[in-house]
Amino acid sequence: MSVTLTAARGPRRAEKLAYLAYQIRRSPLTMAGLLITSIVLLCMIFAPWLASHDPNALNLGERLAPPSADHWFGTDEVGRDLFSRVLFGSQQSVGVGLFVAFASCFIGGLLGCFSGVIGGRFDAFIMRLMDIMLSVPSLVLIMALAAALGASLFNAMLAITLVRIPSYVRLARGQALSIRQMGYVKAAHTFGAGRWHVVHWHVARNAMPPLLVQLSLDIGSAILMASALGFIGLGAQQPTAEWGAMVATGRNYILDNWWYSTFPGMAILITATGFNLLGDGVRDLLDPRQQGK
Repeated sequence: MSVTLTAARGPRRAEKLAYLAYQIRRSPLTMAGLLITSIVLLCMIFAPWLASHDPNALNLGERLAPPSADHWFGTDEVGRDLFSRVLFGSQQSVGVGLFVAFASCFIGGLLGCFSGVIGGRFDAFIMRLMDIMLSVPSLVLIMALAAALGASLFNAMLAITLVRIPSYVRLARGQALSIRQMGYVKAAHTFGAGRWHVVHWHVARNAMPPLLVQLSLDIGSAILMASALGFIGLGAQQPTAEWGAMVATGRNYILDNWWYSTFPGMAILITATGFNLLGDGVRDLLDPRQQGK
């Protein structure tokens, strides 16, 4: 019996992989997003080996040097190699985006599922709290939280995560309200399953596709938010290599030393575009209306 089930699962898994490859191939933008994000993630992981210089090493004799064979992206106001700092900056900026997306998806998704399953006063309290948070413009709320917590990369990451949670709560709650009416959920309640069992085994797993779509789309926006906080001085502080902070410092030299702000700004643009294209592709892959096409 087990051999038969294993044999049946093999072709089914192969069909799913073939469908996934077909959907990716038929979307050039998704392939471009996947290529860009793969390169960015590889640069983030292997930055210590790809960097040509120490990102924090000072060399006042070569301050504000233009791009050259020794310094591909030029140097900053204290002679630090910008190519190395952009590489190490990917660990900060992209790391913040990944942490914010996954943390807010996990916390918001779990809270939304429990809110939909439990209902009653708990559901009403959670949703009113989320409505209050959503009523304030996200950038204003992020700036207020980051300023209250103190200027640092960790506090900026925490502020962005807190502001992104309500969207996941509302999305997960909507899924939970429809899933809890399904027959298998009612059967689980009949056999005495607890709320945690229902949420973990039935609601959360079936609510995952729309949450994954939202997560993939949020990575790019979280990177932009973190860079914006770094630009206004509420994010990473010197000498940490972070793209937004590098652009902010480079604007003081933009007229005579164009490379200072250009390369970190291009890194932000390319990375955010890549994750947004990948998010659009994930949305199309998980869209049930696309399954028959």
